[in-house]
Order: sequence, then structure tokens, then C-alpha cells
Amino acid sequence: MLFTDHTLTYKNVASKLYRFAPEELEMAFEDFAGILENNGYNPTGDLFFCIISNPLEDEIMTAEIFLPIEEDRIDLPESENVHFRSYFYLKNMVMSRVMENFDEFSQYTFWEIVECIERSNQTQSTPMFVVYKQSPSGKTYVEMSAGAE
Repeated sequence: MLFTDHTLTYKNVASKLYRFAPEELEMAFEDFAGILENNGYNPTGDLFFCIISNPLEDEIMTAEIFLPIEEDRIDLPESENVHFRSYFYLKNMVMSRVMENFDEFSQYTFWEIVECIERSNQTQSTPMFVVYKQSPSGKTYVEMSAGAE
């Protein structure tokens, strides 16, 4: 099921750009979380990322990984290449949820969102964002979304 007019809103967000093979996604997540935790920063929200490269054409993915933190600023060596935004806000997004078998259903969901944007005579205005969430019962699911205008 697709949802329109979806927003992504977070405060105090750290991010880092990564290039990796698709099967190394989890390693990139662990690296980023480790950089923040090893430097005393405390995650407060859902880890999310945006896919900058074309996942269907490129063997090496480019993605920016984001993590909201408790602290209202960040002070890391420049060599870590970690960026900070006090506020992160995207609106007018088309979103769909993947409740299970993420590897199996993510490509289908990706194209479902792209086709919905095209059918409504809009243009995709952001990369695809992927947010890992927890249901009240503790089950992990994924929300995929892209901006449309």
C-alpha cells in the first residue's frame, strides 16, 4: 500500500556518506554507529539511509546513512567525514512499508514508488530513503519513500 504526503522529520541528525557492495550494508551501519558510540554520542531514533546511486545498475552503492542523536552538536575529527544537521525535514513523499523479507520485497517497493510518482505526473525530487522502524510489538519493518513534486 502506498501513502502520499509522507514526511521525514528528525532533529540532531548525524550522517556519513558510504560506498559499498550491497551485501556490505550491515557493515556500513555498524561502522557508522560505532564511530558515534565510540565518541560518546547517543542514538535517539531510527537509523535511516538514502540510496544515492542506482542500485540496479551500480555494483558499488553510494548511500548516506543517518542517525538521530541526543546531543545538539557534534565534534569529531574532520577525517571521520561525519556531518550534522540540527533539523532534518522532507515533505511530499510517497511511502510504502516492507513488513518482512526486506531483501525480497525492496526492489518491488522501490519500483512501486517510482511508478506511483510517474503515474501522478510528478517528478522524483529526492533519492529513495529507507527507514528501519520497530512496531509496538518489537518487530522490525522498513519504510521506503521518495519525494515527489
